[in-house]
Amino acid sequence: MNGFEKGILYSTLAGLATVFGAIPMLLIHKHLGEKLIDAMLGMAAGIMLAASAFSLVMPSLESGGILRFMIGFILGAVTIDLMDKFSPHEHFLKGHEGISAKRLAKIWLFVIAITIHNFPEGMAVGISGFTPQALGVAVAIGAQNIPEGTATMISLMNAGYSVKTSLWVTFLTGVVEIIGGVFGAGLILVSKGLLPYMLAFAAGAMIFVVSDEVIPETHVRGNERLATYFLILGFFIMSALDVLLG
Repeated sequence: MNGFEKGILYSTLAGLATVFGAIPMLLIHKHLGEKLIDAMLGMAAGIMLAASAFSLVMPSLESGGILRFMIGFILGAVTIDLMDKFSPHEHFLKGHEGISAKRLAKIWLFVIAITIHNFPEGMAVGISGFTPQALGVAVAIGAQNIPEGTATMISLMNAGYSVKTSLWVTFLTGVVEIIGGVFGAGLILVSKGLLPYMLAFAAGAMIFVVSDEVIPETHVRGNERLATYFLILGFFIMSALDVLLG
C-alpha cells in the first residue's frame, strides 16, 4: 500500500474502534456514574498525549526541523481554538459553549463537539500514513477511541437519549475521524512537502483538545485525582505500545 491508502485504511480502522467501547454499554440500561466517564476520558487523554509526543511531534521535528514544527504546531492549536470559540457545541458535563444556537437540537450540538474533538485525530492518522510511525499512530488513536467510545455512550445514555440514538452518535465519532483521515492523507498526496507541517498541525490540534476539552471535562464533578491517574495509565499504555511497535 502507498501512503495515501495506508492513511485511509488506518483512519477507518481507528475511527471504528469507538464502536468497541460502545458495545458493552448496549447491555447496560441503568444510570452509570460520572466516575467511569471521567476515568475513560482521562485514559483517552493520556493516550492522545503520548501519541502526539512520540508519533507526531518527534517525526515532525526530525523531518522538518524546529521552524516547520513551530509553524504547524501553532496553526493546529489556533485552528481548533477558533473552531471551539465560534461553533456552537455541547459538552457532556460542562454544558454549552460557543455562539448561541437555540434552534439547534441538543443532539446536534453533541455532534459538533465530537467533530471538533475527533477530526484532528483522524487527520493525524491519515497524515501519518506517509511515515514509518503510521501503525503506531493508528493503534494509539484506535486505543484511545475505545474508552472514549465508552464515555460517549455512557454520557448520551445518562443525558436521556435512547440506546439506539446513543450508539448512532457514538458511531458518528468514528465517521468523523475517517473524514479527517481522508482529508489529511489527501493533503500530503498533493504535496509531500507539507508532511512536517501537517504532523505538527495534528499534534498541536490534539494537544489543544486534550488541554482545553478533555481534561477540564474530567474535572467538573470532583473526580480530578481519579482522572489524573487514568491519564497516567493511558500515557503508560501508549508509551509501551510505541516501544513494542518499534
